[in-house]
Amino acid sequence: MLHRVFIAINFPENIKDRLLGFEKEYKIPAKWVGRDNLHITLNFLGNLDDNQLVETIETAKRVCVSHNPFSIKLKKICYGPLARNATRPGRVAGGPKKFPPRLVWIEMEESMELSKLELDLENNLFNLPSYQYKEKENRSFHPHITLARIKSFEFRAMAERPEINEEIGLSFEANSIEVMESELKRSGAEYAILESIPLGDNS
Repeated sequence: MLHRVFIAINFPENIKDRLLGFEKEYKIPAKWVGRDNLHITLNFLGNLDDNQLVETIETAKRVCVSHNPFSIKLKKICYGPLARNATRPGRVAGGPKKFPPRLVWIEMEESMELSKLELDLENNLFNLPSYQYKEKENRSFHPHITLARIKSFEFRAMAERPEINEEIGLSFEANSIEVMESELKRSGAEYAILESIPLGDNS
């Protein structure tokens, strides 16, 4: 049996409540995500068979022992994806890459602990013999949280579009990661936690 697997950090319920509340604050044509979609994806692993899944969980447990809990800070809500530089004509650093923007998302403060955890998991997992034919995602790790996917036609037709660029200053302690399975259905992806793994040496 194949499992579509990724590794994520999930949010406490109070943080989810605050993030879900933005739908009422910003009246724009968009499909807002559900509560179960609110997580930070660290590593997308793709389809794994049962043996690969067991190895993945055991390897992730070994990695997590050497990473202590750490704070994650959610900086602001804004349109995305964001331009990372301003070298191309018409692009403003820190602003959306194009008009109309595709997403409403949460920008996070840079976290060395988060980046090290993501890289450590990736290196250990993709060096497993059973992963020899799997390819890593070919993109840089820029963690963010998608809140809504904008309906571009309706967005263009709006007479006045709300400015979304609000500092939110939310934070929480990440003390575990979750190995998660994604099942694609007509109504959208559904997620299940296969294993919750604490950070740090809890022996």
